Amino acid sequence: MSRLFISWLTAGAVLAFALVLSAADNPNGLDQSGKPDLKSAGALAFGPEGVLFVGDPQGAALYALGVPAGKNPASGPVKIEGVDNKIAGLLGVKAADILINDMAVQPGTGLVYLSVSRGKGPDAEPVIVTVNGKGDVTPLALEKVPFAKVTIKNAPAAGDKDARGQSKRLESITDLAYVDGKVYMAGLSNEEFASTMRVLPFPFTSSDTSTGIEIYHGAHGAFETRAPVRTFTPFVFGGEPHLLAAYTCTPLVKLPISELKAGAKLRGTTIAELGNQNRPLDIIAYQKGGKQYLLLANSARGVMKISTDDIEKQEGITTKIADKAGLGYETVAGLTGVEHLDKVDDTAAVLLVKTAAGNYNLDTIELP
Repeated sequence: MSRLFISWLTAGAVLAFALVLSAADNPNGLDQSGKPDLKSAGALAFGPEGVLFVGDPQGAALYALGVPAGKNPASGPVKIEGVDNKIAGLLGVKAADILINDMAVQPGTGLVYLSVSRGKGPDAEPVIVTVNGKGDVTPLALEKVPFAKVTIKNAPAAGDKDARGQSKRLESITDLAYVDGKVYMAGLSNEEFASTMRVLPFPFTSSDTSTGIEIYHGAHGAFETRAPVRTFTPFVFGGEPHLLAAYTCTPLVKLPISELKAGAKLRGTTIAELGNQNRPLDIIAYQKGGKQYLLLANSARGVMKISTDDIEKQEGITTKIADKAGLGYETVAGLTGVEHLDKVDDTAAVLLVKTAAGNYNLDTIELP
């Protein structure tokens, strides 16, 4: 999901579109040119003009890629049925043989970027494609691009498994956001506090600053340190920048940016329990009618519209919760199967929707 916040108070600058890129065209900290050695393509986020961040959990690395930027927006809102079939056709496989891992909308252009796995498992080939308002699906050429790379210093080992037998390495990067010259990266580490928020200045002049995260999980009635943040969004309240992070089952937690420090252990404040037996998938923050809202897509509880009117007054949850508590929400009628979402502008968002038939559509909606 793209999370571009050039400043904490503004949504960012307009990007431009160009057909040819070179390292000289991108002085934004992209110090290499060639083919990035991506082992996987997961979480996406846009950064400075012409820069796309790509999480590579399999390779335990974060890449910054130079991408086309220009003045002309894509023609019309993105709306395409069976986008997975179109991608699979380009890659010469069946739709069942690809996974769409994340989605980001390039600010100012309306162009949708999708990170994709061609095949399943650790040997799957990473691919990035773009989709425009005409419905054209185009692979992003990665043979010769300007890029930069930083390696995650404390990622789980490649063979590490959790209690369910799933790869911990693949959760070394679960979500990304770019704010004020820094990339915020959620995921797992090999530390005692496995749940980690990493902060990386861009350009990549140094390694990441890792903070171990502890939260109170109301549905479990316990403090926990080993479950990763699934999705998060930057948010300012009380005059202080925060990250609002959602976890499986489904705590919503505030993390003050000022407390994300190297080697620190941060206890986040759980401000909502949104219902158990559910996995949050993607989140955005937006304004409408002079008020601020969160829009949270979920595996089992639809798309939640969460009012933040009382967020500053909300006390932390520290006792076991049977179902829901804290900030309330309404379920947005008609939005089912949404797996990823991202803002186009202050009025609209693009959704990646899994249909009842198992295929995927891209749709543009007015923010509710």
